Amino acid sequence: MAHPDRFLLAGVMGWPVMHSRSPLLHNYWFKHHNLAGTYVPLAIRPADLGPALRALHPLGFAGCNLTLPHKQEALTIVDEVDTLAKSVGAISCVVVRPDGSLAGTNNDCYGFIHSIRQEQPGWRADSGPSVVIGGGGGARAVCYSLAQAGAREIRLVNRTFARAKTIVGDFGGPLKVLPWEQRHEALYDAAMVVNTTSQGMAGQSPLDIELDKLPARALAVDIIYTPLETPFLASARKRGNPTVNGLGMLLHQGRPSWKAWFGIEPEVTAELRAAMEKSIT
Repeated sequence: MAHPDRFLLAGVMGWPVMHSRSPLLHNYWFKHHNLAGTYVPLAIRPADLGPALRALHPLGFAGCNLTLPHKQEALTIVDEVDTLAKSVGAISCVVVRPDGSLAGTNNDCYGFIHSIRQEQPGWRADSGPSVVIGGGGGARAVCYSLAQAGAREIRLVNRTFARAKTIVGDFGGPLKVLPWEQRHEALYDAAMVVNTTSQGMAGQSPLDIELDKLPARALAVDIIYTPLETPFLASARKRGNPTVNGLGMLLHQGRPSWKAWFGIEPEVTAELRAAMEKSIT
C-alpha cells in the first residue's frame, strides 16, 4: 500500500522508554520502503496514558506500541480489545482508526513464536515439556503462544506462586504451576526453557537457576535482548544447548503492527538484525 500524500507517524509509549530499540527498528523499515514517516519514543507517565492515547488521532498517528508499564492499563482505555489481547491480558499494539477510535491487540505472541521458528526451523511446541520462568505480561504472552502452537505441557515457575497460579487459572489447558523452590527440578526432561523475567538484563542480577537437569538438546530462550547474551543464555550455550535471545521477538512483533498501521508487512532480514545487534553491543 502506497502512502504518497501522507507523512506517517507511529511510536512507542513507555515509562521509561528512551532505552527502547523500537525506533531504530521501525525507522529502518520506513527507509527500506522509501516512505516519508517516523517512529518516535513517547515517554508517558502511567497517570497520563489515557490522554496520551486519545491524543494520537488529532496528532495524526497511525498507532503506537506499548511497553512497560502500560500494557495492562491500556485494556481499560481503548475502545475495542481483540480476543487475543483479552486472552493474554495485555495490549502491545494500538491502532488508530479513521474515526479516531482506538483498537488494541497483542503482537508479543506472534513475535515470540516467529522468532523461534526463524532461528530454530525444526522446533516443535509439542516436542516435550516447556518451562516458563516468570509471572508477568511476558510470561502470559509466551504461555499463551506455546499453548496455541500445540504445547502439551507448560511448567510455569515464578517467585510469587499466587501470580503464576492466576495465569494457570486464566489459561488452563497444558499449564501447571510449580513453586519457585522446584525451579531447578522443573527442567528435568524439558524440551525448552524460557526466561520471561528481567533477571539478567543489563543492570540486573542474573537469573537464579541451575541448568544441571536441563537436557543437552533443550532449547534455552530469553526474551531479554540487552544484553544479547544474558548470563542464563551464556551458561546454556556453554553446556551445548541451542539458544535464542529476545531480539527476534522484538523484530517480529513489529511486523503485524506495520500491517495494521500502514498495510505493509515488512521482513526481518539479516541486514536488519545486524543493524539492531550493532546498536546493542
